Amino acid sequence: MKCRLIVVGAMAALCSAGTALAEDGKAIYDKSCGACHNVMAPKLGDKGQWASRIGQGTDALVAAVLKGKGAMPPKGGAASLSNADIKAAVEYMVSRAK
Repeated sequence: MKCRLIVVGAMAALCSAGTALAEDGKAIYDKSCGACHNVMAPKLGDKGQWASRIGQGTDALVAAVLKGKGAMPPKGGAASLSNADIKAAVEYMVSRAK
């Protein structure tokens, strides 16, 4: 019984750590998105450039990042990012444009 508790506890810790990493949209943005979105459209925090995009909804924005759009390659060129990481970064960017 004690072994089960240890295993369950370890699994819970790993899962919550992964969630914490995925939820850190600013860190993901700073590492993977900022090089482009600090200088190219849509720029971080530019309400005019983001208004129509925000109107599409988060799911549509995440889908565009996953597939790539215009000059942006799939996953913004950061292929190692999980879908949760992408969503966290998109949510961070949207929050800065509201």
